[in-house]
Amino acid sequence: MFEWLFGKSKGGAADHVEVGGTAELLVISRKVALARGDAFTAFVDRIGTWWPKDMTWAGERLAAVSIEPRLNGRATERDASGATREWGTVLSFERPSHIVIAWQKTPAGDAEPSEATASRVDVRFNAVDPQTTEIVVVHRDFPRHGDGWQGYRAKMGSKTGWPRLIELYAASAAKP
Repeated sequence: MFEWLFGKSKGGAADHVEVGGTAELLVISRKVALARGDAFTAFVDRIGTWWPKDMTWAGERLAAVSIEPRLNGRATERDASGATREWGTVLSFERPSHIVIAWQKTPAGDAEPSEATASRVDVRFNAVDPQTTEIVVVHRDFPRHGDGWQGYRAKMGSKTGWPRLIELYAASAAKP
């Protein structure tokens, strides 16, 4: 499960999400049939093509979801009226291998104003071969959210959380 940490992979193509981790750490991985740079671009630069409306504040009024691809960049959503809300801050950015975002959404779904009390989403893109990349999402530091963090971790690890998000990403990334 932690081959990504050491830069190793078992190879081959997997068409499903693997879920693991600990009580405080969630690890999601999946292989996609894309070169590393393309997999990174599909996740970061094209997040608005696959992020589901029901996981935003705007819902059906969503106009865009985006990540500013740079250190201290903002992760935002914009609704149809043009109002923008920030759901994260880019803490580390290394194209095409790695991005870390402060996850600034509370367990109740409200905005978390401080990155100091936000969990972290660490996404790595590991080349398995020239046309296959393993994406590994480590959502960590759930206790930073305070009361309710255990339920939040469980929710994000459930089929409606990160596993769903990564399947949506993989489906979108597979489109030309």
